[in-house]
Amino acid sequence: MTENYISHQVVGAAIEVHKELGGPGLLEGIYEEALAFELKTSGLDVQRQKLLPVIYKGFEIKRPLCIDLLVEGKVVIEVKAVDRVNPVFASQLLTYLRLGRYRLGLLLNFGDSYLKNGIHRVVNQCPES
Repeated sequence: MTENYISHQVVGAAIEVHKELGGPGLLEGIYEEALAFELKTSGLDVQRQKLLPVIYKGFEIKRPLCIDLLVEGKVVIEVKAVDRVNPVFASQLLTYLRLGRYRLGLLLNFGDSYLKNGIHRVVNQCPES
């Protein structure tokens, strides 16, 4: 299953969640759990709150990062529910991609009244080997 196929499934599921829950106004965790449910129902493997270790010069930092959703072990999903997307959110997602050696991430902002405007695709062009 390719990252593009998975991302297409995620976007469809996110739109369904946004529509079913009535749009913006809820906490991120509610959208995250509903999205995980929707994706699992469609047969995709989903891990919630996946810990991502941070290694600094060979030393593992005690506090790992936490990925909102990892779909099929390939696509990282960062869920937000804010009025405006801060550019640092995409930078944060790119950092997750680089550290985890993933190629594709989606930043989904359920706080936007029209979810399509809240979908941001982030690509890690050069995963480290």
